[in-house]
Amino acid sequence: MQGTVAFTNDSISKTELPLLSQLKFESLSPAYAQANRYIDLFSTLLLISLLYIIQLQSFYPLSQEVINIFRYVIWGVAFIGALSIFYTIFADKRKFYALREQDLSYKSGLVFRKTVSQPMLRIQHVELKRGPIDRRVGLAKLQVFSAGGALHTFEIPGLPLETAETIRQFILDHKDVNHHG
Repeated sequence: MQGTVAFTNDSISKTELPLLSQLKFESLSPAYAQANRYIDLFSTLLLISLLYIIQLQSFYPLSQEVINIFRYVIWGVAFIGALSIFYTIFADKRKFYALREQDLSYKSGLVFRKTVSQPMLRIQHVELKRGPIDRRVGLAKLQVFSAGGALHTFEIPGLPLETAETIRQFILDHKDVNHHG
């Protein structure tokens, strides 16, 4: 039989395994972290403003007990908003991606760290997503879908649009080469 490749399944020792720590990860765009901080700040200020307006409105008078509770709620929202902003500052610095010939990886997590790798051959399709804020700051999200799954396997946020388009095209070209070669 000409052209038949013999199947092998040789053992690999631990020392021969590739190390994830040696993967060259790239940072996300600094504009992504800045946009996230502004979103957190705006959301917190909007919620505080709404609560304050409800507290001061004259259509439906509130009892003194309710007004006192509102003060604590407003301070609670401000505290949680500040925590969210600080968490975002540190968490966004821990998000990275890596593109190699045969796979795409995404690493994230401040407290619970996670690394997801998807072999190119298992990528069913890839989508570029851009919400209004992403468009405003020139960013895109790359959603990677694996074969057999309805939901995306993972999403790489905060990529400059040109980078996201280039990675998407690389994946699409890679799939063509492997299906026709």
